[in-house]
Amino acid sequence: MAFQIEGKLHRVFDTEQKTDTFQAREFVIETADAQYPQMIKFQLTQDKCAIIDEYELGDELAVHFDLRGREWNERFFTNLSAWKIERVGEQTGSAAGKKPTGSENDSSSSSTQQGKQSASTADFDDDIPF
Repeated sequence: MAFQIEGKLHRVFDTEQKTDTFQAREFVIETADAQYPQMIKFQLTQDKCAIIDEYELGDELAVHFDLRGREWNERFFTNLSAWKIERVGEQTGSAAGKKPTGSENDSSSSSTQQGKQSASTADFDDDIPF
């Protein structure tokens, strides 16, 4: 399952060599929650451990990650496994693949909505506004 979240880079940990063939590195993103900021810890593994090096603390990042879970000794662990990081505002695709923002079609869609609303409310003579 792929997810994405945006936030400020809060902390980066050193790469840990877990076994002879496996290495992992963790970092923390601070999200701007309305009332309480959230500190979300992610993990990078193997060749992905170095992708966090090009960013500095305080950078606004978009983190693409997978939600992972496993059982070990009758305990369950959840991991947010990051696989792509980019600065907020960087564009990686062409404009053709983007969805319209809505502002391009605001005038035509709002007039269509008003027309539909007028037609539907004209059918009834009661005082209910919907």
